Amino acid sequence: MSDWFCYLLRCADDTLYCGITNDLEKRLVAHNAGEGAKYTRGRTPVMLLYRENCVDKSAALKREIQIKRLPRAQKWLLCGISPQAVG
Repeated sequence: MSDWFCYLLRCADDTLYCGITNDLEKRLVAHNAGEGAKYTRGRTPVMLLYRENCVDKSAALKREIQIKRLPRAQKWLLCGISPQAVG
C-alpha cells in the first residue's frame, strides 16, 4: 500500500491549488517546472502550504473534493494562515 497525499499549494498570484499525488516531492518539482497541472503552469513558483496523508487514492480524491468545496478563507485557515494576512 502506497501513501497518497492531498495537498494545497500557494501560487505566485496568491491563489490556492489543491491536488493529490503519491510522490509529493516529484509533484512539487513538476509544478515549479511548469509541468504540473495546467492551472499552476502560469502561476509559478508555487509553495507547499498543506499536506494530508491519505490511505489510498480513493481517500485522497474524496479529500480533494472536500477541500475544493471549502470557501477560500477556510482553505487558508486549514493551512494555518489568517485570510486577512493574505488579502
